[in-house]
Amino acid sequence: MKFRTEVDIKKSEKKIEIEDKIFSIGSCFASEMTDLLQQGQLQTLNNPFGTIFNPFSIRNEVKILHDSLFYEEEDLITYNEEYISLDHHTSFDTRYIHQTLDKINGAIEEGNAFLQETDWIIITYGTSFIYEFIPKKKLVANCHKIPQKFFEKKLLSHQELTHSIYNTILDLKDICKEDVQILFTVSPVRHTKDGMIENQLSKSKLITAIHESISVFEDCHYLPVYEILMDDLRDYRFYKEDMIHPSTQAVNYIFDKFGEAYFSEDTKDFIKENFKITKALEHKTSDKKDPKFIEFREKLDQRIENQRTKVKHKIFSND
Repeated sequence: MKFRTEVDIKKSEKKIEIEDKIFSIGSCFASEMTDLLQQGQLQTLNNPFGTIFNPFSIRNEVKILHDSLFYEEEDLITYNEEYISLDHHTSFDTRYIHQTLDKINGAIEEGNAFLQETDWIIITYGTSFIYEFIPKKKLVANCHKIPQKFFEKKLLSHQELTHSIYNTILDLKDICKEDVQILFTVSPVRHTKDGMIENQLSKSKLITAIHESISVFEDCHYLPVYEILMDDLRDYRFYKEDMIHPSTQAVNYIFDKFGEAYFSEDTKDFIKENFKITKALEHKTSDKKDPKFIEFREKLDQRIENQRTKVKHKIFSND
């Protein structure tokens, strides 16, 4: 007897190999998945503009990365004694214009180079809502805690969504390898500040637009991340205390589902061992000269060396 409806991710014919590069972009859920890929010691790059939620802004970001367009002073505004870009997350804000521009343009340069070599792209959309910055009549990716009176909120139309997604795909296919695989997901994080009905409308529009946009591309796929949390894990025990974000257990469950569908057997084994090593590295001692601890570290270092022989890129470089 079954007591839940399990949602599976369709197994991919093409698999993620140990040396593959994975580029991810989008919501905070994209960052959580990338963190697990990094713990597994795969080559990743996540969100060169910081956390971004809507398809219009993500399309704008990909266009800038594709063209390698650098930001200049006139592209920034000042607020609360900081220089900021409304296309970027607040993590790029600084008190000095050259520092903000250096952070922004350095990330663009890194993102452009990584995209040219990447094998996989994961795009996670969070919302169909977007804000217009009234003083500049500009659609923005982040409001940077500027007072609400300076913004006008709008719901992107179906045409605006599909246009953004379709052109994102075209730019990525132009700059990336010929056989790059693009995976689309909708974040399971609920935007409750929009309102529960509005959040559901927003997510539904995203899902519809993605399916319509990717239907003409063989190398674009939809991952049912949103559906896994909404239907498979439909219980508040799989959420954090805010009842909005998925718990660590839920994120790990979705990651395992993703791995079963997309990782090669070698990649599964590689990541599994690296997770164990990462956990072991958390072990601390007050006496580093303790013979038992020395033996523990020697065995652990040997396991790390064994893993290093399997790849050309650097792994566990901080240990």
